[in-house]
Amino acid sequence: MLHILRRFVPPYRGLMVLNILFNLLSTVLSLFSFAAIIPVLRILFGLTSVDVQRVDLAAVSGLQETIAALRTNMYCLLNDQIAVHGASVVLLWLGLFLVLMTALKCGAAWLANYFMVPIRTGVLRDLRQQLYDKILSLPMGYFTQARRGDVLSRMTNDVNEVESSIMSALDILFKDPIMILVYLVTLFVISWQLTLFVLILMPVAVFFIGRIGRSLKRASTKGQEQNAEILSSVDETLLGLRVVKGFNAQDKLRARFATLINATRATFNRINRRYYLAHPLSEFLGTALIALILWFGGLLILGEHSTIDASTFIYYLVIFYSIINPAKDLSKAAYGIRRGQASLERIDTVLNTPSNILEPAQPLPIRFEEQIVFEHLFFAYQSDRPVLTDIELTIPKGKTVALVGQSGSGKTTLTDLLPRFYDPQQGAVTIDGIDIRRFTTHDLRSLMGIVCQEPILFNDTVYNNITFGVDTTQPAPNGLTWREAAEQAAKIANAHEFIELMPDGYDTVIGDRGSRLSGGQRQRLSIARAILKNPPILVLDEATSALDTKSERLVQEALEHLMQARTTLVVAHRLSTIRHADLICVLHEGRIVERGTHDELYALGGYYTKLVDMQA
Repeated sequence: MLHILRRFVPPYRGLMVLNILFNLLSTVLSLFSFAAIIPVLRILFGLTSVDVQRVDLAAVSGLQETIAALRTNMYCLLNDQIAVHGASVVLLWLGLFLVLMTALKCGAAWLANYFMVPIRTGVLRDLRQQLYDKILSLPMGYFTQARRGDVLSRMTNDVNEVESSIMSALDILFKDPIMILVYLVTLFVISWQLTLFVLILMPVAVFFIGRIGRSLKRASTKGQEQNAEILSSVDETLLGLRVVKGFNAQDKLRARFATLINATRATFNRINRRYYLAHPLSEFLGTALIALILWFGGLLILGEHSTIDASTFIYYLVIFYSIINPAKDLSKAAYGIRRGQASLERIDTVLNTPSNILEPAQPLPIRFEEQIVFEHLFFAYQSDRPVLTDIELTIPKGKTVALVGQSGSGKTTLTDLLPRFYDPQQGAVTIDGIDIRRFTTHDLRSLMGIVCQEPILFNDTVYNNITFGVDTTQPAPNGLTWREAAEQAAKIANAHEFIELMPDGYDTVIGDRGSRLSGGQRQRLSIARAILKNPPILVLDEATSALDTKSERLVQEALEHLMQARTTLVVAHRLSTIRHADLICVLHEGRIVERGTHDELYALGGYYTKLVDMQA
């Protein structure tokens, strides 16, 4: 528990101090309200007529003697007030005192919770932000190995579990230990013999509660892993729904999903049954303790050397019983924290994942004046399966280089090395002779506009998708507004016409991953996004693959016009789109096997000739 507090609470120290102060005040006020019970009992039991003499407090020393003197003087004051006003009036005063103390106690408890709320919500916000920031910073290689459903599960299920267990336990951790400590001190003051007897028995209760808590953590880890599998299964089903229906595979997936959710249900049955055992177990143990206290307290009262009277013993029982509820809540919170720790550990595996795309300690300013060079590159996603082997390629500034070859030959992987989505195991990529690992990834990627084979769009407006890659807080180029610049880019990408026909034009929300658009429309929006960024380097990975013939011709003309003043690396399957490239490289099984212009390569009669003839 302490390491959780040290990790999350420090940014909210001020709120934490206020919460603790008001919890302490609430506990002290509750003791004052309980204190009204003793004189009430003495009046009802007829003990107020006992002959007692006032004690001079200055003449006593020691804590026990001072407390006994204060109690004696209170009895004297009670006798005097009953003699003057009558027992019924004094009972009314005591009742009003009890109401006032309770009101103050409730007000202090509310203020304690008032200052706890921003701590809980703030800690949860910080955790979500840390996890989201980490996901954004992780290299692309992490997501080729991790299942997307598992990442989503940690972002949703695990964070929600932390919220419902650890965060909900924070107020208990700040409040109940204070109450228990203050009450225990008070019990020691009333009767140290009786309290010592209680503390000897408490480790037995702690032992049983601890065993259940440890088993909960193990089961919760398994449950969260199964939740991740459920999310992965749903995610795969949604992405492949067309194939599922086309192959009539609904029953197969339904059976697989039923097996998964039944196993998850069984796990969470075990978890929740053990979790709900916390309250009745602690209540049973508390009742057993009270029974033993009644027995031992009776011995103290009835003994020859009685150290406690009946009314004080009842006050003792009231305070002790007030410990039971916070103790039960604390044990339940301990169970919840055990459950939450399992989820927190799963979140920490993401937060603590090291990135293999390291930023330079002393980055160099980036300039692109001459050329990009791939020097003897070797790359593999897995060490025993090389994807690129000894790649040598020079791209002069302002030139267009096209990569062609069969699927799986390494074309997209090669383009991914330029913006440092991955780093090669051997060799280097240099810009003007400087290894790109000497630049920050932000500076490096600011030089590039990327259009992917699968257009990546966001559930936002058309305008926000086009301006996604630029800082709209800065002035737009050429004295235009950003709206005008976005429209201009859309016109070049042959997207303006269909955007204008949409219900809200550029303010139309296009749905998740652009689901409200056709494939060609999505691709043209992603091209418009790259055009608006106006980068010196373009990376086009099958940029026209989703366009119909007419749109492809118009967009290709726009791209060719755009590429005239830029350095462009193009991955193409449609060889007709790269006929005029300055250099065409043919990749086969991770190696560049041919290079030259279209006419030169076709004349060779090799790999490139076969590709052209097959498409023809």
